[in-house]
Amino acid sequence: MKDRAFPSVELNEREPKPRRHGLTEIRGPYYTPLGPRQLEDILDSMGEWIDSLKFAGGSFALMPRRVVTQLIDLAHRHDVLVSTGGFVEHVLTRGRDAVERYLRECREIGFDIVELSAGFITLPTDDWLRLIERAQKSGLKAKPELGIQFGAGGASAVSELEAEGTRDPALLVAQAKRFLDAGADLLMIESEGITESVRAWRTDVPARIAEEVGLDQVMFEAADPDVFAWYVKTFGPEVNLFVDHSQIVQLEALRAGLWGTRSLWGRVVTYKG
Repeated sequence: MKDRAFPSVELNEREPKPRRHGLTEIRGPYYTPLGPRQLEDILDSMGEWIDSLKFAGGSFALMPRRVVTQLIDLAHRHDVLVSTGGFVEHVLTRGRDAVERYLRECREIGFDIVELSAGFITLPTDDWLRLIERAQKSGLKAKPELGIQFGAGGASAVSELEAEGTRDPALLVAQAKRFLDAGADLLMIESEGITESVRAWRTDVPARIAEEVGLDQVMFEAADPDVFAWYVKTFGPEVNLFVDHSQIVQLEALRAGLWGTRSLWGRVVTYKG
């Protein structure tokens, strides 16, 4: 950032946008409304560090079309891509024609990314691959969301999710490789079952993903400061993360080595030789 305040304060070096490492996606409307004026304030002050904006829970379907368009246009003016979130799994229950209409409207209204999740439904891997292909033919970037917890994505109680059980991480890894081979741009890793709605974190799962899939092509959901601090501490400041829009300053201060919790104070560094 050429006009950054306090340029004498050194920060960890970050790739300029469009970047491939250290991506940050922020949640848009869901837990709280997010209108154009609030988003404009966020992007004017922190837009340099935001790579994409994700609508969640089908929130765009509750909003006036003009407001959705305003939010998308604002994001684009700040070189921020816009994602649908995983609403397609709701649309899938309405049939093939509904999916076609959904993808068409996503493209018409200006979305860049369609997230393809299946947290509440059982979807064959081959059908997921067809969705990736169809999204790409519609001119959208395909971003499958993978996880180990069935029933993820709806703020279910820990006891309810425990009753559902979890999938073998080997299935996640196998699907991830097939989706990337099919041309998926990036994979979202669902936090539930790993660091959210669990009694103990499954740190073995992101470790296995990092080893067998790689970090460049995955983004971890980390919508809690303790969680994104752990990811930065474990994988470094250039790990791709999805956080709430209210957490962008805290996360970027951590990535930059500017601020941090006691365990990370002054310890987050990069080396660009």
